[in-house]
Amino acid sequence: MKKSMLREIYDFIKHGFILNLTGGLTYQLYLCGLVALMMIGAYAYSVQLRLGLAATNMSNIVSWGFYISNFTFLVGVAAAAVMLILPAYIFKDKDLHRVVIIGEGVAVGALVMCITFVFVDLGRPFKAWHLTPGIGILNWPSSLLSWDIIVLNGYLALNLLVPAYILFCQFNGRQPDPKKYRPFVFLSIFWAFAIHMVTAFLYEGLPARAFWNNPMMGPRFLASAFAAGPALITTVLVVVHAHTSFKIPVNTFNKLRLIIVISAIVNLIMLFSEIFKEFYFPTHHSLSATYLFFGLKGHDALVPWIWSAIACNVTGTLVLAFNPGGNKPLVLFPACILLFVGIWIEKGMGLIVPGLVPSPLGEVVSYAPSLVELGVTAGVFGVGIFVITVLVRPALVIEEKSHAAA
Repeated sequence: MKKSMLREIYDFIKHGFILNLTGGLTYQLYLCGLVALMMIGAYAYSVQLRLGLAATNMSNIVSWGFYISNFTFLVGVAAAAVMLILPAYIFKDKDLHRVVIIGEGVAVGALVMCITFVFVDLGRPFKAWHLTPGIGILNWPSSLLSWDIIVLNGYLALNLLVPAYILFCQFNGRQPDPKKYRPFVFLSIFWAFAIHMVTAFLYEGLPARAFWNNPMMGPRFLASAFAAGPALITTVLVVVHAHTSFKIPVNTFNKLRLIIVISAIVNLIMLFSEIFKEFYFPTHHSLSATYLFFGLKGHDALVPWIWSAIACNVTGTLVLAFNPGGNKPLVLFPACILLFVGIWIEKGMGLIVPGLVPSPLGEVVSYAPSLVELGVTAGVFGVGIFVITVLVRPALVIEEKSHAAA
């Protein structure tokens, strides 16, 4: 019995490995592109490893830059998988149940990128042992960062193990036992909210940073996450629908569109509420917002970025709300990309850097990522997209065969 189980696990892994290596010329070029991105990232990280964080444009004032900006945004993308898990497993929605496995694959890829961005932001990899429970000094439970490490790794485990068990059973022609995986599905729903709320608390709990010290930070994180995450999942589904035999019903796209629109509208309402609070009666606590939206003391590097982000957010939300293409993937695709990019800027550089500028002593500096930071980031995104591909490609084949057999 034990040998039989080991054989099934071996066959399952081998089948997935073969599926990920086989494909047409377009797919092979796609993989080569991802490898090239990862090689660029590896080279850029080798420069950072040699020079330390001096290779970046971060400083004593802007100590969190492009890496932590991407980390903060991608935590939300990972948490957004719950917007598929909740209706699929709890409310028995058949349309979303068919694609929930893709959402969980995207969540795993996003979490891998999150953890990698934290790792590269350490500067020296030898510092990573401090973050390892049981080995380093994690300062749990007093440190909010320790909570963040625990919830991120816990959510990663849940999003890996639950889909792996379901696919493993389907691959071997068995029905998954709900008693074995459903408790972990419920746990992952609460965990998804926890990973983004804890990240929000990291910023919100810093009283010296007025731009972050706001009780709206947590709800804004969730609203933006539940717009950007499903937008990315929809983008992946459009690619899957166009380039594989796994076809996505129009009704599925419509349900995802409604989730995105509602979340995006709530996100915009909260954003404009924040803008009103900062500028209707500005105080010295409004200096960070002034720096972001209009520039401060001649430093205005972020101004075009934040207004571009707002334009992308509004345009993407309007297109998805009025739905001129009738849920056609060709219209949904650019609208979701616009919304995703807008929230990426707003919740990335538009959130992190202004929280640090001006400093508590009033110092104002400009920050833009260096070529090393851009190279490392490209490599991290290459790793994340590769992980998503490796997980989703065999999952689609197994799911399709399972549905055909049923």
